[in-house]
Amino acid sequence: MENVAKPWAALWSLVIGFFMILIDTTIVSVANPRIMEGLDADINSVIWVTSAYLLAYAVPLLITGRLGDRFGPKKLYLAGLVVFTLASLWCGLSGQVEVLIAARVLQGLGAAMMTPQTMAVITRIFPPDRRGAAMAIWGATAGMATLVGPILGGVLVDGLGWEWIFFINVPIGIAGFVLALRNVPSLSTHPHRFDIPGVVLSAVGLFLLVFGIQEGETYNWGTITGPVTVWGLIVAGLAVLALFVVWQRFNKGEPLLPLGLFRDRNFSLANIGITTVGFTVTAFSLPLIFYYQLVRGLTPTQSALMMVPMALISGGLAPVVGKIIDKVNPKFLTATGLVLMAVALVWNSVLMQPDTPILLFLLPSAVLGFANAGIWAPLGTTATRNLPPRQAGAGSGVYNTTRQIGAVLGSAAIAVLIQARLAAELPSGGPGGAAGEGMGFSGSLPEALHSGFSTAMGQSILLPAGVVLVGAAVALFFAKPQPVQDWGGRGAVPGSAKVDAGLDSAG
Repeated sequence: MENVAKPWAALWSLVIGFFMILIDTTIVSVANPRIMEGLDADINSVIWVTSAYLLAYAVPLLITGRLGDRFGPKKLYLAGLVVFTLASLWCGLSGQVEVLIAARVLQGLGAAMMTPQTMAVITRIFPPDRRGAAMAIWGATAGMATLVGPILGGVLVDGLGWEWIFFINVPIGIAGFVLALRNVPSLSTHPHRFDIPGVVLSAVGLFLLVFGIQEGETYNWGTITGPVTVWGLIVAGLAVLALFVVWQRFNKGEPLLPLGLFRDRNFSLANIGITTVGFTVTAFSLPLIFYYQLVRGLTPTQSALMMVPMALISGGLAPVVGKIIDKVNPKFLTATGLVLMAVALVWNSVLMQPDTPILLFLLPSAVLGFANAGIWAPLGTTATRNLPPRQAGAGSGVYNTTRQIGAVLGSAAIAVLIQARLAAELPSGGPGGAAGEGMGFSGSLPEALHSGFSTAMGQSILLPAGVVLVGAAVALFFAKPQPVQDWGGRGAVPGSAKVDAGLDSAG
């Protein structure tokens, strides 16, 4: 463990930036209609305001995680925060949608520089058997951001204008920079030889895969232009990523992705688990918000407020989970949390009828709060427990990449399923208009369509419920954590010598 006088001050300083970049993955959706109006843009252009950010955020995570190991997580985090803050200012000042999209790309790159460093610093300044409380805060931050983004977006857009969803990042970014500069330690760096072919292969492969999945619905999963098709891009992305893995296996220098990390059973399983969580958290909110707004007539802010029980319970339980997570086998907490999430989503599905008392939806929202408390911190702790400090950035990059890919998969899959269920339940031609209004988070449905639309949304939410149950099954195979010995002396934990040996043989 690195010698850090005030690890908690460092953690809270990093949480500010982490919270800000996670909010920006959800806050823009609320502002889409106003951005279309203000910049005289069409719906496809406005969709790219979010797509460009997510693409620029997801693709470089493997690389930026490794850069943190090489140049120090503090330096890379601060540089990313500067990029993110300046790009936010540029977003707010944009007078054309094309300029806004370009600024969002830069914003996504800044976020990609920051995200792996938050987890890497936690891994390095908290010993494995006392890391649970820190991961609980990190996880609660991720959970809270899903609520605060839409609420804050609604308030800012209604009160000040769409530009302020970006301008608000400027003072927060400045405060976060000052706090991180003061409180985050300058941790030791590790002399890595940078794997240029690995960088190119991973970036190209992830770009093709994420772009194909993310934009599949826009192009009806068909032709994009000329001979280029959505499925062609996805297959090409998978092929390039397969080539990347082969290169990592036989690279005689130092690979970008140390395959030895995956010899740790818990690291591999936790990555599968967080992929299902990323999928589910992204997917379940879309049909639920469509139902709240188009059937029940709630405003965007009112819809987000239905998630308040989830946020309060999740945030309130974070310290409790943090105290017990290091004393019990995390597989029990994780599996229970994932099962509770599935229960809450199925409960929502049952309730999604036109005449259900709206306050009843606060009950599954509360169950989601208990679920979130048992998911994020145990998964993060399990993934990082056996990471040697010299690979903290690489491991964090992998973990956050799989989470983002899960989110992209969830977004694409739920959009396809919603369209299919609307076509089945509203065969008269209503689905196009209904979905179109829903995507803009505005308008209301004729009462005659309420029943079919509610049924379609209730059926759609069962997909993320099923996916998260897969995560629960995976969590049951976590190996019991071993006692930590001489972490401070060796900067490693039992098993890390084996991991390092694997790294050496792989690189």
